[in-house]
Amino acid sequence: MPVEMVDTNILIYAHDRSQRHRQRQAAELLDRLWETNAGLLSIQVLQEFYVNVTTKVTHPLSPGNARKILEIYSAWPIVSPTAQDVINATILAKRYKISFWDAMILTAAESGGASILWSEDLNPGQKYKNVQVRNPFAESPEG
Repeated sequence: MPVEMVDTNILIYAHDRSQRHRQRQAAELLDRLWETNAGLLSIQVLQEFYVNVTTKVTHPLSPGNARKILEIYSAWPIVSPTAQDVINATILAKRYKISFWDAMILTAAESGGASILWSEDLNPGQKYKNVQVRNPFAESPEG
């Protein structure tokens, strides 16, 4: 079973009540990843998720509820960046002309052995080294 990493926006949509259609799609994807044990996250994704769902969404979660969600997702494999990952992300950012933060997400996906990164922030279908970006809102989670 291939490993699939989830970007911050997918986690946010799964818990953001203001975007019901995307919430359902994101939740279905996350459910599939739970069932297949294929999910992967990074420290960056968890950090961004917490800040955004407690401060930036239309209906923010309480810090306690957001923390409970973090505790649940901490059961997934989590990629913690190394200094070399930061260096690799700078190279990836320059090579593909993407933001450093997007490059860090892609670097984490590759470090964690993911072949797919679920995100709406990057070009769906594009392959960055060994990681292909897929947008769950542009296709069914099954592909």
